[in-house]
Amino acid sequence: MFRPLKTTRPANRVRTLLLGAVACGSLLLSAPVAQAQTVTLSSSGQTAMASAQQLQASGDAQAAYAALDAVKASSLGNPDFDYQLGLAAADTGRHTEAILAFQRVLAVQPDNAQARAELARAYALAGDIDTARAQFDTVVADPSLPDPVRQRLDSLVRDYSRTIDGASSVSGFVDVKAGWDSNINGATDENQIVIPLFAAFGPGTLGAAARSTESGFVEAIGGVSGVKALNRQTRVFGSALASHRENFNESDFNQTALTGTVGVGHTLASRDVVSVSGQLQQFWLGGDGFRRSAGAVAQYTKALSGGRALSVSGEFFDLNFDNDPLRDAERYGVGVSLALRQAIISASIGHEETKSPLTEHLSFDYVRVNAGAEKRLNDRFSLVGGVTGQIRRHDAPDPLFLTEREDEQLDITAGIKVRVLDDATFLRPQVSYTRNWSNFALNDFDRVAVSIGLRREF
Repeated sequence: MFRPLKTTRPANRVRTLLLGAVACGSLLLSAPVAQAQTVTLSSSGQTAMASAQQLQASGDAQAAYAALDAVKASSLGNPDFDYQLGLAAADTGRHTEAILAFQRVLAVQPDNAQARAELARAYALAGDIDTARAQFDTVVADPSLPDPVRQRLDSLVRDYSRTIDGASSVSGFVDVKAGWDSNINGATDENQIVIPLFAAFGPGTLGAAARSTESGFVEAIGGVSGVKALNRQTRVFGSALASHRENFNESDFNQTALTGTVGVGHTLASRDVVSVSGQLQQFWLGGDGFRRSAGAVAQYTKALSGGRALSVSGEFFDLNFDNDPLRDAERYGVGVSLALRQAIISASIGHEETKSPLTEHLSFDYVRVNAGAEKRLNDRFSLVGGVTGQIRRHDAPDPLFLTEREDEQLDITAGIKVRVLDDATFLRPQVSYTRNWSNFALNDFDRVAVSIGLRREF
C-alpha cells in the first residue's frame, strides 16, 4: 500500500513518483504472484498494522515503528506486515531492518515491484548505491511492464542516478524590504553619562553619533550558491552574498557587505558529512571601508532519523579594521547545532583577541545561543521567529571606564511569511527587538525595528 511521503532526501524525493508509476502499471498487469505459506496476522497484528499505516501517512514514522515493533515477534513473515515494517524502519534510520523486511516480502512475492522499489531505497539510504541501482534496474527490466510504465520508470531511475551520482545545482534569492528602526547605531538613549576616568568633572554630554538615532530604511539582500559534485561522495560548493541598507535620516550609518564562501564537502558511508570552507567578507559603514575578515570553517554533520541533523563546527577568522588598526583581531570558536524539521537550535563559544597589546580591553570571550523556527499554518501562511542570547566578557579594564566591560544581549524576531504569486515568492512582515545590558552606560541600549519585505527564491 502506498502512503504519502514528505521528505527532502534524494532517494525519497523520487519515491512517491516512482511507486506511483508502478501502481499505474499494476492496474494494467495480471502478473502471477509466487504462492508460498505466509504468517497469518492475529487481531492484534492487524490492529497494529492499521494504526501504523495511519501514523506513517501522517508523517510519524517513529510511532508507526513502535506500533509494529510491539507485535513483531508474532507477525514477521506476513508480507503486508513486513512491507509496512520496512517502510517504518527505513524512515526511522533502521536501514538493515528495512532491507531484511523487504527481502522477506520479495521471498513470498517476487513480482512485488513496490517492495523492490522500497528495497532499492533502503539500500540507498544505507549507503549501498550500487545495490540500490541494481534493484531499480530489476524493476525496470520486468518484461511484463507495459511500455508507458517502463518509460516512466526509466526516466525516474535516470533522475535518481543523477542525484546519487552527484550533479551541479545553482540556487539563490533576492530580498527587498523597507521599515523603521528606533536605534540604527545601537547606542544609549542617555544625553549625559559619567565616565569614571573623568568623574571629578561630573557628567559628560554625548555627541549625536553616540546617542540612539531613529530612522526609516530600505534594505536589499541577494545571494547565489552553487554545488558541483566531483563524484558520488565529494562536492565543491560556493556562494556569494551582498547586502545594503540605506537609512533615510543618517547616511553615516548606512551599511554594505559582500561575503564570498568556497569549500568542499564529503559524504561518508554513514551519510555523515564533513566539510571545510573559506570565507572572505568586506564591510562598509557610511560608504567607507570599515572591516575586512577572512577565515575558515570546518564542520561535521551527523545525520539523524526523522530528517534531523546534528552538527559540530570550528572556526577561525582574521579581522582587519580599515581605519583603526589597533582594533585588528583574531576570532576563533566552536559550535554545535541541531536541525529539526521546522526549527534549528545552535550554541557557540569563542574568543576574540586583539593583535595589539594596547587594546587588550577590546578582547573578549563570548557565549551565544540561538533558536529559530518556522511553523506552517496552511499552504499560504507560516509563522517565523527566532531568539538569540549572547554573553560577552572583556579581558582587561577599559582605560576610560576603569573596569572590564560585561554585556548580555537578547535579540527576538517574529514575523509572518506569506506565499504570493507562486511557491518561490513571499511577503514577509517582521518585527524585532534587541536589548543589550552593559555595565558601561555608553553601551546599554534597546532597539525596535519593524519592516515588510518581498523575497524571491530561485
